[in-house]
Amino acid sequence: MTATASTVQALDLLFLGTPGVIASFVFDTGDGLALVDTGPASTLPALRVALEALGARLEDVRHLLLTHIHLDHAGGAGEVLAQVPQARAYVHERGAGHLARPERLLASASQIYGDQMERLWGGMRPIAPARLTALKGGERLRLGELEVQAIATPGHASHHLAYHSGDELFVGDTGGIRLTETQTPRAPTPPPDIDLEAWRTSLDILEALEATRLHLAHFGTYAKTPDHWAGLRRTMTADAEWVRAGLAAGQDFETINAAFTGELMADLRAEAPDLPGRYDFACPPWMSVQGLMRYWQRQTVRGAAGGY
Repeated sequence: MTATASTVQALDLLFLGTPGVIASFVFDTGDGLALVDTGPASTLPALRVALEALGARLEDVRHLLLTHIHLDHAGGAGEVLAQVPQARAYVHERGAGHLARPERLLASASQIYGDQMERLWGGMRPIAPARLTALKGGERLRLGELEVQAIATPGHASHHLAYHSGDELFVGDTGGIRLTETQTPRAPTPPPDIDLEAWRTSLDILEALEATRLHLAHFGTYAKTPDHWAGLRRTMTADAEWVRAGLAAGQDFETINAAFTGELMADLRAEAPDLPGRYDFACPPWMSVQGLMRYWQRQTVRGAAGGY
């Protein structure tokens, strides 16, 4: 038995009270529920309500499939496990230590978000290592009656995983941000470890998988079509080249960010009037600019700035 469209449900976590920004996905394994990403701790009340609307409870969850450890995806995992002693979490081996000891992760995030940390993300409870299954990618997990394959998909983060079961493909952030059917997917590129070459390889791997549906954390479920991947590759390349051109012209962050944000928001507005506001919650453009600037500066240091 594999996960099917009738069993996979998107849960809107209503981040900062805004619908259609952060999703978690749930399906029945025959041995309790599996939850793909928990969202941040600040959205756990919305997660409970969304599960209850389906006739389920948070206490029914047995498996947390974490795509990566960024706070908008896994910040609430420790709290879920604290409330559901029978559950366990699956995560890339490079992220497992940060979930067990989140101090460095929180300190890094605090440098970015400052006194907004609690409002945005809530706390982050440590997870006992015994309740974590660390994955390399390539494992076939037996969850109740289902087989779920973990797939290493670095690019957005070195510790990123996707999960594949039957027709269903859960792509976290590697599959891009797509907030509505009409929106061309965009790559979220925050610091610190964006790797565009690895990301392109991950897209090749995901596109080749036999699945019919994509589940995106930001936001929703879409048909797995060639247009999705082509659009994401096109915008990722264009965004990266925009930032590289600004650096080559000697522009500072403020100048590059202002131009990049203006162009991005104009593109989004042309696709749907409400997209700019929602996109700014899902992936603030300034963070993508910072990540791409760091990427190109690192490439320059390596003597590899000649192409992407």
